Amino acid sequence: MPTKILSVDDSKTIRLIVAKAFKPFDCEVSEAANGVEGLAAAARVMPDLIVLDITMPVMDGVEMLSKLKSDAALKNIPVIMLTAESGRENVLKIAKMGVRDYLVKPFKEEQLLEKVTRVVNLQPKEAGKGTVRTLNDPLLILVVDDKPAIIQQISEGLASTPWKVIGKQDLASSVAEIKTSKFDAVFTSLTLPNDEGMNLFQQLRSNPLTKPIPVFGMCLKSDAATQTRAEQAGFTGVVNKPIDMEMVQIKLIKALNIDISTRYFATDGDVQLVMLPAKISTHTTGDIERFLQPKIEEMVNAGMTKLIIDLSKVVEVDVSLVKIIIGTMQKCQEFNIRTRIVGNEQSTGALKGFSETSDLTLDPSLEAAKGLFK
Repeated sequence: MPTKILSVDDSKTIRLIVAKAFKPFDCEVSEAANGVEGLAAAARVMPDLIVLDITMPVMDGVEMLSKLKSDAALKNIPVIMLTAESGRENVLKIAKMGVRDYLVKPFKEEQLLEKVTRVVNLQPKEAGKGTVRTLNDPLLILVVDDKPAIIQQISEGLASTPWKVIGKQDLASSVAEIKTSKFDAVFTSLTLPNDEGMNLFQQLRSNPLTKPIPVFGMCLKSDAATQTRAEQAGFTGVVNKPIDMEMVQIKLIKALNIDISTRYFATDGDVQLVMLPAKISTHTTGDIERFLQPKIEEMVNAGMTKLIIDLSKVVEVDVSLVKIIIGTMQKCQEFNIRTRIVGNEQSTGALKGFSETSDLTLDPSLEAAKGLFK
């Protein structure tokens, strides 16, 4: 459900500023020009928060607040007060009214959002769309490190993906970049001068627009104290130096909930392909086992009855590979799905003994395998 905000102010300009501030978020903003209209709107809308001006005609903010607090149905609605006076006496007076916070005019959108996020949880509009990312979707990643070699290493390590890396070496340039670019993830060194890595993390988390962005800290594997500090602060994760790029990809995939099934599964006409990479790791085995059952069920629902296990890229055969082949073929047998296996010279030779004992046929190419289905 969208967050409901009621803006009560006799100034149309202020109401426009308030409405504009909430535009990027999943919010419904209602407006009223005085306390009388505000009370009626509050009863009708039942907002999650009221942004209320003090000085208004017909009924001012103080009287409206008093009536809100005396109404059993409305008294628990949090209120942020807008005032043109910043004196100590005025602030104390506002605090005694029972408001959650106050803001002195004139104010910036960022200041309003900072106050509001202390009271209600704002969600960016896109967060509610439930869009599933795949490995083919582009990502924009910010890497902040005062060591250019680290930025270059991550950039080169992700060069084979559609993911773009932007590197910065300090807090100021990073904050400026964040204001102009929409990042999907941030990696920041935890050993930047003046604790700038932690400062950047806190700034990202304090802004409702950047709060959902996964933020990973980077530090030496041996620096246990820094890792613990980052975990306690709420970082999405920690990447150890020297950097393992496979682990970087795994952390990004998990944090952004990226569908990686396209790495191993694809359809070619009426045939389902299971494509195995050059080397099989424990992550590969786990991923394929996780996706296999849903993919076969999709096949059955779509009326597909043909599956090809493609080993043409495989250069290293081990027990994990054999396990994947056996598991896939067993699942296919359960659903009466016909299978064939495509292999290159390396995989064919390594699986020769396995083929003899299991009565498997390895075809030389995808086209050959598809042609042999009858």
